[in-house]
Amino acid sequence: MSSPQQARAQASAITSGKAVPAAGAAPTSQLRELFDGPRLSPGQRRIAQYLIEHITEAAFLSITELADRVGVSQPSVTRFAAAVGFSGYPALREKLQSIALSTLAGGAGEEDKANELQAAVDAEIANLENLRRDFADPDQIIRVGRELSRSTPLTVLGLRISVSLAEYFGYAARRIHPDVRLVTRGGSVAYDALLQCREAGGTWVLAFAMPRHSQETLQAVRVARGAGLKVALVTDLALGPLADEADITFATGTGSRLVFDSYAAPGVMAAALLQAMTDADPERTQARLEKYEQLSDQHQFFLKD
Repeated sequence: MSSPQQARAQASAITSGKAVPAAGAAPTSQLRELFDGPRLSPGQRRIAQYLIEHITEAAFLSITELADRVGVSQPSVTRFAAAVGFSGYPALREKLQSIALSTLAGGAGEEDKANELQAAVDAEIANLENLRRDFADPDQIIRVGRELSRSTPLTVLGLRISVSLAEYFGYAARRIHPDVRLVTRGGSVAYDALLQCREAGGTWVLAFAMPRHSQETLQAVRVARGAGLKVALVTDLALGPLADEADITFATGTGSRLVFDSYAAPGVMAAALLQAMTDADPERTQARLEKYEQLSDQHQFFLKD
């Protein structure tokens, strides 16, 4: 019979779409299932990693001792316990102790052989497999690529952690599109850029919004829509405030096994949209790529193989 704390954790897991850890699973697998469902901050992921790597010892630490070992504050541990579905650290520790005791007793079967880095790769492979299934019907990608290709200027928005994806897309898009404008600063700077793009004749914005989703991104998307721009959004969730504001949303999973997210699937999604843009206007694409190759040779942009 499960304890009240375990019942609460199970209810929270069901509500969030997280699988309830199977009692007979390997301890590492049980912990990963327990911690994978909620969206944890980088600091909370450090706590999760420590617990996974030191479960037989960490399960018996006080909140003060655990905070010291991880290098976080006691309130951070309390917030972590709540984030993974428990009423507080004592309730979480009770669950951790049951997992640790099964480990010490050898009752959990063969331990998961994959370390945390391998588990992160496995999670990204799963994200890519999901994306592959989504690509079975590429019509929406093709349509949006055509619209992005026609929008002159084309605005690419990415704030905070999403800057890297926006810069990658913008760098490549400039090779095949005559006017790509990158917006990587929020607030009034973003608003000015978006309004200027609309006044210059732009019709679409491609926005990247990776977790943790920022208020700045939501406000920028709203400004773009208010100015008459349409928004194609690449993010990790098909539902939520950002998706509600966008005209089209491409939801792709992010890797959340490590302290900071990894973006294998969003990166492939960005490349797929670029491919759709190249196919939308092949003559322009070929002419611009050839011109760029001539410039790169003339100015020796790249090392010779």
